[in-house]
Amino acid sequence: MTDVPPWTTAATTLADKVTAGAPAWHDAVSNTPRHQLVPRWWQPIPNSPKREWELVSLPEGSTELLTAAYTDATLVTRVGPLHADQAAKGERGAGDPTSSSTLPGLIVSMADRLRVEPGDRVLDVGTGSGYSAALFAHRFGDEFVTSVDVDPYLVEAARARLASFGRTPHMEALDATGELPDDDYDRIMATVAVRPVPASWLRALRPGGRLVTTIAHTALLITADMGPDGVARGGVQPDPATFMETRQNADYPPKLNDLFVSARVREGDDVRTPDGPIPDLWQEWPLRWLYELDTPGVETRSAVYPDGRRVVWLLAADGSWARAEDAESPTVHQGGPRRLWDNLEGVRRRWDENDRFPLHDMRAEISPEGSRLLAPTGKWDLPI
Repeated sequence: MTDVPPWTTAATTLADKVTAGAPAWHDAVSNTPRHQLVPRWWQPIPNSPKREWELVSLPEGSTELLTAAYTDATLVTRVGPLHADQAAKGERGAGDPTSSSTLPGLIVSMADRLRVEPGDRVLDVGTGSGYSAALFAHRFGDEFVTSVDVDPYLVEAARARLASFGRTPHMEALDATGELPDDDYDRIMATVAVRPVPASWLRALRPGGRLVTTIAHTALLITADMGPDGVARGGVQPDPATFMETRQNADYPPKLNDLFVSARVREGDDVRTPDGPIPDLWQEWPLRWLYELDTPGVETRSAVYPDGRRVVWLLAADGSWARAEDAESPTVHQGGPRRLWDNLEGVRRRWDENDRFPLHDMRAEISPEGSRLLAPTGKWDLPI
């Protein structure tokens, strides 16, 4: 009798959990050695003022490694420009995650929504650890899967690790917002967030083909089918999904920390009482995402002070800023060339006028000439 490697039991347990609603993917999950694709990763250091990360490097084949690798959780593999594979023992990462192995349950959910049929050509945007490419290749065949990532190291590492257990999809290092390796795909799934949806994806997607992606700086998961007129139509899915944005460089642009320091204490050029309650944008996430669609690229921050005051900041790269203090006498300070809090209140009023529809009721129309989300009332379109 052939001994069964310990990881297969862990992988099968994971498959039982994450494919309950998508049983066709059970075999792929239970036969994909995720621990080989993610041998090391970063975990955040709690309460670190510099947002530092410590390296997790567990013994090969250990129970601890298998337990972590086959948990339905995201494992961050790259922080700033530093990949966990390339970190020295004891070295710390700092900054924002720039690559990860996404939680398997989300990958399975998105892949199931893609509705791949045997013989379909699949483009996997955002190779990362190679896990999603491994699942597609296991189920549909290596020759039908192409996986791309902007980071050459990620692509080469994933290629070698996939090959070690017999998976050989086509893989390339390139900026997926530009030209693609081919111009003829039946299915495109992105585990990086975009805005706009690149025109090259739409040109490459066959009529009748399907696209699954997320909109940058939101958790809006879009599924759309390509029509004969070159427009992909679909909608927002009920369950949210958050991914890192596509990048062209080794790291993302720095946060607006200098502007934040100023906005924390500065008197605004415009000071007034807010129009309605100050929202908690981390709890009222539909409003936060509608605001992002309407006024893209605004950083949101918040704090609760010991005296109970809750403060929300809005920051933009052009120097615009707003500070809203939810105190006994709520006050809004605004400065810079734009009035960011006015914009937020305008979005809230517009949403109220449209009966505060659930975001998953929005329809999507995506084309190379311009894409939009349409409110179910038919009275509000938002560009994406």
